[in-house]
Amino acid sequence: MPVNKCDVRDMSLAMKGYNRIEWAEQDMPVLRSIRERFAAEKPLHGIRIAACLHVTTETANLMRALQAGGADVVLCASNPLSTQDDVAASLVANYEMPVFAIKGEDNQTYYQHIHACLDNAPHITMDDGADLVSTLHRERTELIADIIGGTEETTTGVIRLRAMANEGVLRYPIIAVNDAMTKHFFDNRYGTGQSTIDGIIRATNILLAGSVFVVGGYGWCSRGIAMRARGMGANVIVTEVNPLRALEAVMDGFRVMPMQEAAKIGDIFVTSTGDIHVIDQAHMAVMRDGAILANSGHFNVEINIPWLEANAVEKRRIREFVDQYTLPDGRRINVLGEGRLINLAAAEGHPASVMDMSFANQALSVEYMVQNAARLERRVYSVPEDIDQEIARLKLQAMGVEIDQLTAEQEKYLTSWESGT
Repeated sequence: MPVNKCDVRDMSLAMKGYNRIEWAEQDMPVLRSIRERFAAEKPLHGIRIAACLHVTTETANLMRALQAGGADVVLCASNPLSTQDDVAASLVANYEMPVFAIKGEDNQTYYQHIHACLDNAPHITMDDGADLVSTLHRERTELIADIIGGTEETTTGVIRLRAMANEGVLRYPIIAVNDAMTKHFFDNRYGTGQSTIDGIIRATNILLAGSVFVVGGYGWCSRGIAMRARGMGANVIVTEVNPLRALEAVMDGFRVMPMQEAAKIGDIFVTSTGDIHVIDQAHMAVMRDGAILANSGHFNVEINIPWLEANAVEKRRIREFVDQYTLPDGRRINVLGEGRLINLAAAEGHPASVMDMSFANQALSVEYMVQNAARLERRVYSVPEDIDQEIARLKLQAMGVEIDQLTAEQEKYLTSWESGT
């Protein structure tokens, strides 16, 4: 592959990345079975895919599956801090795949890489946060005529895409992979929960037991974070704006209160809502000295870092992923991973076992899009239920778990109305 077909940090890292990709693959049996079928059937032959995703070992195995299916794939990062440089190098060296991703890249380079990915004139877009799609719609509209569809992996991205569809500006159909049951039930809850705690601990080496741990939001990702923090012995507080989710958090045994009240007593704060300034000036004004702030939402807007930058009298990087801001009154506020996805900034992201289902959804949704794009409208679609069910079936099979099947009598009963008491 020509050198100008990639931009990665260090090609000498390729063998390390190759070994780690192989390690993750062992825990991704569903995606492996899809890759084997794709290799035999070539359902993506001649399809060009632009993928803007977190460049991790699990993502590498998704790229391998798409490539096995006959697709011409180009990959860039969906977050400046989420790239694993050894994985990027291995995809280029060992799998001859164009990759444009460097951990810690600045904002200009990040968007240059998105444009490099789009230069391949894709038929399918695969997004994680909708930066690829929004760039395409704003700056690369000449490419849209050849695009048949796309997929989106995140809650944040789906929110953006539905806003585009509602305004009538979305110009091709997109499948919301994030909304699949085998994605948000497991990836968002168990994957985000474990990997977020992992990132916080790696960044700080702090003891969670006995701490007051504040979780912003109670969606699927935040549920997982709250669950895992409690499992580590933390005293967990949940903040919410949705009364149903707040009620659920109360019923799940968590304390629920406004962020303004939680800010006064919290030790560690984690946001995962997809909204802006969940932790704002008024909250930081009353936080304890030494408060730790982290974000597990896709974009670094959930913590009002610009306010800290403008008002701190001192900022220093006290640990690799910890920026300490000293305020005029002497209080110190510690922001982890520049307010970006802490599970990928300071750790390795979700375990391969849970990404197995998420990326199986991606692979099968791309296949579905290729087969059905001609009849789909310019809007956001859910993953077809039969795909969701098949992934769950394959995952149970791989785990050696068997389940019951309805008898003919039971099926008849469930579809009839005559039988009663």
